Amino acid sequence: MFRKGEYVIYGNNGICCIEEIGVPRDTPLGDSGKEYYTLAPVFSSGKIYAPLDTKVFMRPILTKAEAEKLILQIPEIRAEEVIGQDVRALGERYKGCLDTHRCEDLVRLIKTVYRKEKRLEENGKKLAKTEREYSKLAKELLHREFSMALEVPYDEVENYITEKVAALQK
Repeated sequence: MFRKGEYVIYGNNGICCIEEIGVPRDTPLGDSGKEYYTLAPVFSSGKIYAPLDTKVFMRPILTKAEAEKLILQIPEIRAEEVIGQDVRALGERYKGCLDTHRCEDLVRLIKTVYRKEKRLEENGKKLAKTEREYSKLAKELLHREFSMALEVPYDEVENYITEKVAALQK
């Protein structure tokens, strides 16, 4: 069970803060007597009411130490080989990476698409829109979590990662 004030990844909604735990007041949900997490998305507006026994994926965000450790592992995370797959199959594969909600899988997806894009550019071709969108979403999810965990402004996360990885290679 999570605690009030804790930041969690909630399904595909991204990072949310648990504002309350209990029977929601002033909503029709309160009539059921069932307990819910009242979640406030960090990077969007609104409220989400999730039953304590929700089937939707939920996990705490990375700690600062976990985020730092993952950044140091980025050079070791291998891109996948995606030659010869149609866009639909790739979309399913990339969706599978997102659905694990694992930061390592987000890094792998980003690196896979980046590598493919560079290879296509060398041959005068462009990356499919679907792949570009999955990569963008993975990067956004990853950088938001790093931003929260590391207490670094979102727009500075990429430079933070670049500097840490560059320092490793010296």
